[in-house]
Amino acid sequence: MIADYYSRQIVCLSFATGKTHDFALFKREAFEFSPDLACAADSGFQGIQDHHKRAYCPKKASKHHPLTPNHKDYNRVLASYRIVVENVIRCLKVFRILSSVYRNRRRRFGLRFNLIAGIYNRDLQLKADL
Repeated sequence: MIADYYSRQIVCLSFATGKTHDFALFKREAFEFSPDLACAADSGFQGIQDHHKRAYCPKKASKHHPLTPNHKDYNRVLASYRIVVENVIRCLKVFRILSSVYRNRRRRFGLRFNLIAGIYNRDLQLKADL
């Protein structure tokens, strides 16, 4: 899922059957970003910089290489941008399509999830108009 930072609207959705890693889905779908756009990804997207030059991922510590104070500050700032996407995911979990096992027809999942995303975006638009 790709969400706009300023409007908090869902811009793009992508699905896969079965267990598929988010970054593998990202590479398979070959999303095209404008070079001007910045992308704040989570730690599961290590290596996204090879696909988009303005992509930012948190720094990871290892057993022999702990994080420096600069890396910790970088991760904290990046998390403040990432919280927007996490809040969008939280709002979508209210509909329980993401938070529990999907027990309906698999081929209808994409349609239903797109409808829920449309309801979410419309609700944001209505709140903005007030």
